[in-house]
Amino acid sequence: MKVGLVVPQFGNHATKENLLKFVKLAEDKKFESLWVFDRMLCPIDPLQPYPNTPDQKTWPEFFQNVMDPLGTLSFIAANTTTPLLGTCIIDMVFHNPISLAKQFTTIDILSEGRAVCGLGIGWSEDEYKTANIPFEKRGARANEILQVMKKTWTDEIVEFNGKFYQVPKSIIGPKPVQKPHPKILLGGFSPQTFQRMNNYGNGYIGVLAGPFEFFQSMVQSYHQTIEKSTRSANEFEISALGFPYFMEKHPEGNRMTLTGTMDDIKDDLFKAKDLGVDRVIFGVNLDENIDVEKSFELFNELREYCR
Repeated sequence: MKVGLVVPQFGNHATKENLLKFVKLAEDKKFESLWVFDRMLCPIDPLQPYPNTPDQKTWPEFFQNVMDPLGTLSFIAANTTTPLLGTCIIDMVFHNPISLAKQFTTIDILSEGRAVCGLGIGWSEDEYKTANIPFEKRGARANEILQVMKKTWTDEIVEFNGKFYQVPKSIIGPKPVQKPHPKILLGGFSPQTFQRMNNYGNGYIGVLAGPFEFFQSMVQSYHQTIEKSTRSANEFEISALGFPYFMEKHPEGNRMTLTGTMDDIKDDLFKAKDLGVDRVIFGVNLDENIDVEKSFELFNELREYCR
């Protein structure tokens, strides 16, 4: 499996100095890719609970301080030359599809063809309300966004007449370095996610969290979609995002994926590889006293289990 890393764009350690040091080390140590994620806000009294938190109400504290993902990727593009630069993920429905396509195009040009477009539809009603986007029919809206983005990237004359978006006949440039366009990876947990991937995308981004059986069921849906697809299996890939949490002893009761001893986490990575995962993306919740160089000792050890 290839190994990517989530960069320090969130929490108290989201500083220019930490980010620059992190991406330079990642490139020097030849990690395959660098990734950012999207969080519009952290509501104090959220409309929905956040899973796997003690009171189901309080969202993770690091959501209170998140750098803009695409602005961060542009900075990384200017300070690296080899790793792929991806989003895991951007909530596409909060963006205008033309603007979003042009942002990824810009990153692809500035990075000389290293952009990876990881997209989802979000789940927070607070963020939908803030973005002034209806929560209903968000899947249909996402389908149109993907169609418009692909036209923007590939068509000499761009035109679209949909229910949610209309684009008059226009010339929209420049085009991405990658042809026909950067890879589109889709995140989500519903059957519609995999159908959307088949129709418009190049792969899936899953989450190594909660019981491993849940991740396994998502991967099974991914493979079932590919088996039924008229497209070649080589056109798709699967990535898995995980935040390892180490414990001195094997946890009692139902163990969450990538939680436990190093042997526990190693077993999870071996099982993910056996399921056909192509890439693991490691994110580590680091405190405000982040030691970037020391964190790479952990990344290197985890990478050995992915070979």
